[in-house]
Amino acid sequence: MLQLLPAAIGRALSGVRPGTDALTCARLQLSDLPDSMHLGGTGMMGTALPDRCTADGPGLSPALHWSGVPDRAAELVLVVEDADPPLPRPLVHLIGYGIAPTDGHANEGDFSDPRHFSTGRNSYGRARWLPPDPPRGHGAHRYVFQLYALSSLSMLTGRPGLGAVRDMLEEKAIARGLMLATYERA
Repeated sequence: MLQLLPAAIGRALSGVRPGTDALTCARLQLSDLPDSMHLGGTGMMGTALPDRCTADGPGLSPALHWSGVPDRAAELVLVVEDADPPLPRPLVHLIGYGIAPTDGHANEGDFSDPRHFSTGRNSYGRARWLPPDPPRGHGAHRYVFQLYALSSLSMLTGRPGLGAVRDMLEEKAIARGLMLATYERA
């Protein structure tokens, strides 16, 4: 949807960004969690998301790998937010939950297909990966991948939104891992 904005409007709105202080990981109750898990992406050029993981390609969710999951973790939850849309708050690109609490990975496209992982609603109301589509001329957008380990099962069901997920994380998160990816349209 944002990719349809003309580049001139993207440039005019280049200073309108909620920023990283508005992300889930910046919430006071979550900002002090130990960053003890490692979260990484496969097939990325540095931090840049490949076109195939965006609205400029087939829109597949990126391949991810993680390690350092605490022994006492009961479940993992993944939240991906864009810190830089020309909107008052970040865009949610993915909520994944019910992830096995072990070191592991997700293949490219796994979060694009709800048969692989349980997913909550993204900012467009769909329970799947929302491919990045920043407006032309708006500059680089930062996509923050946030993996949380939980002390007990989340009890999330259906297609939860970010509000329910944040409330649950504030109660149950014991560790996290963060990864930054970028994408820009010229």
